[in-house]
Amino acid sequence: MNSQLLVEIDLLHAEICDALADPKRIAILYALREGTATVNQLSELVDLPQAATSRHLKVLRERRLVRGRRAGMNVHYTLNNPKVTEALDLLRQVVNENLVYDAKLAQALGA
Repeated sequence: MNSQLLVEIDLLHAEICDALADPKRIAILYALREGTATVNQLSELVDLPQAATSRHLKVLRERRLVRGRRAGMNVHYTLNNPKVTEALDLLRQVVNENLVYDAKLAQALGA
């Protein structure tokens, strides 16, 4: 594969990872896994002011992780691709395995 193309792919990958680097954006993505929601609904679900939720949604839209559909005065957001929460689930498994290892290590040190 062309090395310039690989660089571009790595940059796109990094942009997605950057969008996932905020816990509230992850919470928004998990909320949208349950179904379509407006900014106000998401604000309540993730316990953020509406303006902050809108800023997070802007980042997620720019990275094509969510999409919005205008319906009257509201925009209804959905996941652009459900694989994103599947990827987050895999990362949570890694976190869990790390915590289990850390707990075993701490137990061994305390013994």
